[in-house]
Amino acid sequence: MPKAQSKPAKKTSPPGKLRVFIADDHPLMRLALRTVINQQPDLAVCGEADTAHGAIQGIERQRPDVALVDLSLKDGDGLDLLKDLRIRCPDTKSLVLSMHDEAFYAERVLRAGALGFVSKNEASQRVVEGIRQVAGGKLFLSEKSKARLITKTLPNSQRREHLSPDSLSDREIEVLDYVGRGFASGEIAEALGLSVKTVETHRGHIKEKLGLRDAPQLVKYAFHWVQSRRKPEPKPVLEASSGSGRKRSPHRPR
Repeated sequence: MPKAQSKPAKKTSPPGKLRVFIADDHPLMRLALRTVINQQPDLAVCGEADTAHGAIQGIERQRPDVALVDLSLKDGDGLDLLKDLRIRCPDTKSLVLSMHDEAFYAERVLRAGALGFVSKNEASQRVVEGIRQVAGGKLFLSEKSKARLITKTLPNSQRREHLSPDSLSDREIEVLDYVGRGFASGEIAEALGLSVKTVETHRGHIKEKLGLRDAPQLVKYAFHWVQSRRKPEPKPVLEASSGSGRKRSPHRPR
């Protein structure tokens, strides 16, 4: 059998409907989303995947109008998938649907190429609204996230009090996460494939951006930040909760 061409024809769907591809690693979540989306008169699900690899293949094949992407997939980070989609499928708009904190991830998903963020705790109508908005090329964020982004455009003297981890780069966020979980610079370097000197440089940049005086203050800040993010996942409207134990191991934080 000959291999499929790189840009095959789109899958047939009702005319006039926006085509949506779902990338989420929870089967029940995909089922709930598919049901809600297909009930809309102007939307239709054209495909789904539970891995980043499967998603990029499916989206390249289907060329949907919108990709609905979870940040945690079976084989990788949803942020990396967003970056790939921005390059390989520029006509497909991306909307993030996640249990992660929007206040922390909003700017990161926008940098990666998404046009919006919706929490899995929100009502299904919010997801539907987000799909329609990003399909039209519009940003879709909560009012709080919009306000935070506006604050970042202010001069430093006016936004000093608003310093937070969202001012950090993705790599600096990874380092901060490891510091907060008790890893030393050598362990962080090994886990991320960096030199100890590079990790120390990142730590210095983090302290500077967050207004922290020294290493103990950085460790204290990082610890409380990590603890604040470790809260039980509430049962969302669209998904049944699923808990999983965590071990302290040098894996890449997601």
